[in-house]
This record gives sequence, C-alpha cells and structure tokens, in this order.
Amino acid sequence: MTSLASVPNMHMEQEGPSLGEIMTALPVATLIIRPDNSIHDANVRAETLLNMARSAIIGSDISRTIRMAEMGARFDIWHTNKPIAAYDIKVHAGRTAAMEVDLMIAPIIDQEGWRVISIHTQSQARKMGHRNTMGGTRSAMGAAAILAHEIKNPLSGIRGAAQLMESGNDGRDAALTQLICNEVDRIAALIDRMQDFTTDATLECRPENIYPLIDRAVNIAAAGFAKNIKIIRQYDPSLPFAIINEGALVQVMINLLKNAAEALEDVAKPRIRVETAFRHGVSVVVGGGKGSAVLPIEILVIDNGPGVPDHILDHLFNPIITGKRDGQGLGLALVDKLVRDMSGFVQYSRDTETGESTFRILLPMGMG
Repeated sequence: MTSLASVPNMHMEQEGPSLGEIMTALPVATLIIRPDNSIHDANVRAETLLNMARSAIIGSDISRTIRMAEMGARFDIWHTNKPIAAYDIKVHAGRTAAMEVDLMIAPIIDQEGWRVISIHTQSQARKMGHRNTMGGTRSAMGAAAILAHEIKNPLSGIRGAAQLMESGNDGRDAALTQLICNEVDRIAALIDRMQDFTTDATLECRPENIYPLIDRAVNIAAAGFAKNIKIIRQYDPSLPFAIINEGALVQVMINLLKNAAEALEDVAKPRIRVETAFRHGVSVVVGGGKGSAVLPIEILVIDNGPGVPDHILDHLFNPIITGKRDGQGLGLALVDKLVRDMSGFVQYSRDTETGESTFRILLPMGMG
C-alpha cells in the first residue's frame, strides 16, 4: 500500500525547464551569439542543418559558419543590435551546400550585443508564410506576353463574327451568339489581367499618406464585393508617410480585400479587419544582392475565414495557383509583384488560436 507521503504533491510549484532543455525542444535551428559574434550555444536542429558537431559550432565565428553565397550582396546583418528578418537569401551553412533560407535575428533584451538567430529552411519558412516567388513571377511575365499576343487578337475576330451572325439571322440563335460574346469578353478580361505581369518597369514611388488610399479600397469593397461583410478599421494615427505608388497600393488593397471576401463566403459572421502599425527597427534583407531595407510601415488585412488550403501554401503567391472554385490565381501573384515593385514585402500567416488569416504588407518609410 502506497503511503500519502510517497505521492508527489501535484499542486506544488514545479521547477521550469532549463535553457538547454528549451533550446533542444525548439523546432528550428537556433544559435545564441555573443557580442563578439562567436557562437555561444546551438541546438540539435542547428547541428543537423550545419552538419557540424555542437563542439565544433560553439566558439566559431557566426560570419564564417553562415556565409553569404550571393556575390556582391551588401549584407551587414552580423554587426547590428536591431531585429532583422532576412528572407530568401542563399547561404553556405556550416558544411552543407548552398541553400536558400530565412534568417531571423533578435537581440536579447538587457543583454548588450547578445542575439538569438533562427535559421528556417525554405520548406519550413514557406509554411510560416515566407516564400521566394520571383522565379514564378518572371515566368508568368513571359507567359502573359505570349498569351496576350497569341490569344487576344484572334478573340476580337471571334467576337466580331458572332455579332455578324446575330445581325444576319433576324435574331435567331441570339442566345448562342450572346454566349459567345460573353465568353470572349471574359477571356479578354483575363488576358488583360495577365498583361499586368508583362512589364518589368520600375514603379514611380514617392512619400504618400497611405490612409486615403486604404480608405478608397475599403470603400470600394464595402460598396461592392464585401457589402455584406463587416469591415473594421484599426489605424495607427501617428503613422508616417510610406514610399509607394498610389495606384499600386490601391490595387494591392482591393485584391487583398477581395481575396478575404471570397474566403468568407460560407462564414456565418464574416469579418475583415484592416490594421496599420509602425514596427520600430524592423529590417528585411531580400536575396538577389539587393541588400537590406528598413520596412517599418505595416498594413494588415485579417479575416476570420477558413484559411489557405495546405496544398497551396508553398506556392500561394505564384501565378495560376488558387484554392477557389472559379478563381484564376492572379490576384495574389499581382499583389506580390506590385509590393515588390514598391520595394516592400508581403507574407501570409494563419493563427490557429484565433482562427484568423493575415496578409501582412511591409513598406519603406518616407518623410511627410
């Protein structure tokens, strides 16, 4: 018979896990960096990713352990105490071949010079909403140019022939000819949308107040495709100007709002929330030798829909990828292109606790 004294008191406060136990449990490769840029600690995931033993990792210089593979890139991410997110960059990590990763660098509060670095391989990063889509976007630009040339011109001839048929048979088969005209118009509109990808020209951007532009998009949505959806605006009134193109930002917001509205079709109490915020010290480093950029202007479009299907998460911003029954998969691809053209960044995330999906836009700040 077990005595009561031998039974642990379940109400007694238990000692929490140690730092080493927490490091081991982290699901991504994690390094702790000293002020002199030497590696203080590494978890098991880091050992696997770097293909190095922990004893070899500890004490090594972070800039030599994780080496930037892109020649000419202006990276200075190892000598700053600011939080940095480096997306879609190619590195040589430890003894592994070059790979594309996302690096998240966070300073430790009240510990001058100490930082935590997490290394997300692309398969992990894309699940978090980060992705590299420039290849897909450029492919779409070429495909769009070909389609526009090969399809759009013959469409006008088909439509003209259908109209001649209608006028020549005293109204007989009017429904059939009208169907032909409607389908031609629909395909032509699709080609018009794809032609947005055929230009690689730089957008003319300047410092602007984003609020009238966001409100314009919200008002268009509220009067049309989102008229039965509650749209909540939560703005930071002290937000400075952002460096943007007016038309591009309005188009981006309309596309994101339309995407949210379509995701809410079967939701009992549909809700879209548009938020803005200023994110101090947020820097983003994007691959391709472009260096780093400070992107503190944040715009969020949040909905309480079911979220993006798992099978398209990895390719969410690529053209012709859609989870909608009648979608063409161009809206989010155009959002990605326009935001990049404004030197910004867009990403998707899903909060399983709140049941909300978020599209997050980061933009550079301008003086205003």
